[in-house]
Amino acid sequence: MAYTSSTLAPLRHDTYRTIWFASLSSNFGGLIQAVGAAWMMTTITASEDMVALVQTSTALPIMLFSLISGALADNYDRRRVMLTAQCMMLTVSALLTASALLGWITPWLLLFFTFLIGCGTALNNPSWQASVGDMVPRADLPAAVTLNSMGFNITRSVGPAIGGVIVAAAGAAAAFAVNTLSYFALIYALLRWRPAAPVSTLPREALGSAIFAGLRYVSMSPNLEKVLVRGLLFGIGASSILALLPVVALDLVAGGPLTYGFMLGAFGIGAIGGAVLNARLRQVLSSEMIIRLSFAGFALSAVIAAFSPSAVLTSAGLLVSGACWVSALSLFNTIVQLSTPRWVVGRALSLYQTVTFGGIAGGSWLWGVAADRYGVADALLMSSVVMLLGIAIGLRFSMPAFASLNLDPLNRFTEPALSLDITPRSGPIVIQVDYEIADEDLAEFMELMGERRRIRIRDGARNWALMRDLENPSLWTETYHTPTWVEYIRHNQRRTQADAENTDRLRALHRGEGPLHVHRMIERQAIPPGDDVFHKAPIDLHH
Repeated sequence: MAYTSSTLAPLRHDTYRTIWFASLSSNFGGLIQAVGAAWMMTTITASEDMVALVQTSTALPIMLFSLISGALADNYDRRRVMLTAQCMMLTVSALLTASALLGWITPWLLLFFTFLIGCGTALNNPSWQASVGDMVPRADLPAAVTLNSMGFNITRSVGPAIGGVIVAAAGAAAAFAVNTLSYFALIYALLRWRPAAPVSTLPREALGSAIFAGLRYVSMSPNLEKVLVRGLLFGIGASSILALLPVVALDLVAGGPLTYGFMLGAFGIGAIGGAVLNARLRQVLSSEMIIRLSFAGFALSAVIAAFSPSAVLTSAGLLVSGACWVSALSLFNTIVQLSTPRWVVGRALSLYQTVTFGGIAGGSWLWGVAADRYGVADALLMSSVVMLLGIAIGLRFSMPAFASLNLDPLNRFTEPALSLDITPRSGPIVIQVDYEIADEDLAEFMELMGERRRIRIRDGARNWALMRDLENPSLWTETYHTPTWVEYIRHNQRRTQADAENTDRLRALHRGEGPLHVHRMIERQAIPPGDDVFHKAPIDLHH
């Protein structure tokens, strides 16, 4: 599949364009609120650790709750989930504004409010990002992901500077009030959106089962595992600059809120530049090279910030880190979306966010503690070493190229007519598939069955095994379990077009008469639970 080379191509689609522009307003207010919160913390406490915790309190909920939010995104109306999240953040922002105006804010109360706003973000993000694939065609998806980052960083380039002006002129409470008003445009856009509801004949997955299914899918997807490892390291290392930037502005360059806003704006301008160049970079550089350059750029920016006494020089370094930030995170996000079918994309994205923002939250706390103990400059230098480690680990977890896999449903499965009267919740279900394989095809067969095992378990199978008949060695039996009949149906409906090659090659190797024979059985216990007859009588060991 050819992906679009224009970053602005997704704006041709009405729904995406409307919500994208509405998001600009919301992001603008959020960044102004972030400036107000970070600067307010510097005025009510002398602890650099507490200042760094402002970013941690926002990122931590994304780490804690994103997986639950991803399950909700895949099983409920994503539009309603986003509306709930936006209304929640509107309410919390209004309460934060009132508390600031009344003079009630303490360091821990400020962290509590920012934590709640982070909870709203955690609820919103998986549904929003999973919805992008519903708003634009697959060919425009990489550009849409980049455009989302670009939109956020357009506001980052001017929002913090304006936030600094607002804080300097009217105080942090005014910044919180602006953020409260910024939610209305996006809420209105979501109320007008009428997405097509997916048609499903199956009941909704239970929350616990849905979360487990998402974890299982990601654990059996090598491309996603690579993204998680590199995303975690990137989050840990890159968090230092944004977490410690208020202290850098205050102590290392002797500035105020305007200086802090100016430097955040430089980071945002760099991010816009990175977003504009992203499509071109993907044409001339591999995914792994883009990630390595992003790690290296952040390391360089951290070193400049550690040694620079000038806000201008530090801001020049922030231009580089901003470009690297959007390049890396949009690439991670795009690989996750292109490597995941629609039924589980919300959970895959949420797990990616959990790991990456977990790294950001943990890194923000780590660098805050390091700054308290060793100084801000040394903490920044330590983080640059972590970024260099992120480059080295690419030798083991190299980023995959953009895949052109067709992850649409395969739709070959037809629910069989059963002679036994069962309910959707009946089970456990045992499946056996018989293959007759010639000796000369065994090597290829075993290779295909290794891939088959991964696909089966990824899509929900349990206790997978491959057995060979001792009396008829050419006969092989694949067996696995599902908890219930409805989970067996769900398992088969998760098969994608990309999985068809494995199925077709296995069928071609089968030498038996007719198609593959599939046994579908329900497991039953002949002995009641707790009534093990073999242990009822004493055993005489003397006979």
